[in-house]
Amino acid sequence: MFYQNELQLLCDTLRKSHVQAFVATEADFTATVEHMRANNLFFADHWEEIRFPRELEPCTMYRLTDGLDLCYIYLSLPDTLHPTVLFIGPYLTAVPSRERLLELGERMGVSPSRQSNFEEYYTGIPLLLEGNHLFILLTTFCERIWQRPSFAIVEVNKRHQASASPINEPLHSDRLDDVLVNMKTMEKRYAFENELIHAVTLGQLHKENLLLPAFSDQPFEKRLADPLRNAKNYGIIMNTLLRKAAENGGVHPVYLDRVSSGFAAKIEQLSDISGCFPLMREMFRAYCRLVRKHTLLHYSPVVQKAVLMIDSDLSANLTLHSLARHQKLSPGYLSTVFKKDVGKTLSEYVRTKRMEHAAYLLATTRLQIQTVALHCGIMDVQYFSKTFKKMTGKTPKEYRESARP
Repeated sequence: MFYQNELQLLCDTLRKSHVQAFVATEADFTATVEHMRANNLFFADHWEEIRFPRELEPCTMYRLTDGLDLCYIYLSLPDTLHPTVLFIGPYLTAVPSRERLLELGERMGVSPSRQSNFEEYYTGIPLLLEGNHLFILLTTFCERIWQRPSFAIVEVNKRHQASASPINEPLHSDRLDDVLVNMKTMEKRYAFENELIHAVTLGQLHKENLLLPAFSDQPFEKRLADPLRNAKNYGIIMNTLLRKAAENGGVHPVYLDRVSSGFAAKIEQLSDISGCFPLMREMFRAYCRLVRKHTLLHYSPVVQKAVLMIDSDLSANLTLHSLARHQKLSPGYLSTVFKKDVGKTLSEYVRTKRMEHAAYLLATTRLQIQTVALHCGIMDVQYFSKTFKKMTGKTPKEYRESARP
């Protein structure tokens, strides 16, 4: 191949960017996919569906987005003895929301106890946004090997349209004022903000790597001509929202005022838009730490550990005996201390947390009712529905319908 050096450079650059890429004939392709299938914990069956692409048109790049939001690129390489393809992927074009990952987990048959591992797998899939330097390099490579300034791009089996970043989607027209800003843009941005607020309210510091990459390398919504002022204004909004989320999480205003004022000053001191994303990340971490520290501060160490175990995985076995055993305590002692510190029995606390989480899932996802119950640690869907109605006054179905616009 006259372009061997260029191909090697492209593949090496992709791999250094943690994007899988390989060149293969049909026999090699099958062996490579089989290796990926054997080493993929969650998508073994999914990889079995991937076959060597046939009848590829010359001078054509094929882009595929599958039903799991995973994206691939493949193309036929010229000047080879046997039909040979360059296969790239998987990668993501947008950060999947928490609700989307729950729905994908349900589709893949992932149990609630393994959902966090499933979500962690997605955080390891590279995110390639439009305009990424890798796409520019790939385009230049195609122009070189096909020796033409333009070529065809074909979208294949696009069963699920990958959504744009929740932070920004272009407006239909730059002339639209704030009141007429695109409705879908607003909905996506508000949904993303709600995810952040929910995470901060619960002090879920571990959600940082799942949620915060959506800020990275993204321009903020264009409400003013000055991009830095846009970013600062959005920072002010997020500082206010996260402060209120931490307050809802039980943090006293005396702690919040000091942190909020500090971030307000840092936002105004920004001199370059590149500093906005690190500051957003710092804000998220700081408010999550406030919730984790100050809502548990008045609890004894024994109760703190119990509460953290409950909040970290509501699908786990959270009986009094199980939680006592983890701390090598007698159930009676843990029950007495918990009631004294929290003001309710341990079982009441667990039940309340589970129903709050159920309400959140019902309002923000399309998960089946039985799946929601499993994510809340309840195997019996009838018992779940009965308990939910007792606490909310509505059945899960009624609650979901009332929560949707």
